[in-house]
Amino acid sequence: MSAHTVSTAYEQGWSTVTNGDLIQLAEQQGYQLLITTDTNLRYQQNLQSRTIAILVLTTTSWPRIKAAAALVVDVVANIRPGDYRELRIP
Repeated sequence: MSAHTVSTAYEQGWSTVTNGDLIQLAEQQGYQLLITTDTNLRYQQNLQSRTIAILVLTTTSWPRIKAAAALVVDVVANIRPGDYRELRIP
């Protein structure tokens, strides 16, 4: 059993919310981590004052992400509030 509650932007009704607003909304709702595949996020947003941790996966390929699940779990376990990390998915 996972110690995390996971939901998607789509499930939250946020699928049309832009990145900056999405990050702010997630923080306001108490989310501690945002996982995205938007590798341009750090160039598009000022992430300095954010309290939410952001993890960027370098692929949108679900089979590749699923195969690298152990890597994702390891990063999630060690990420801290305000961190920005990119995880290269093989």
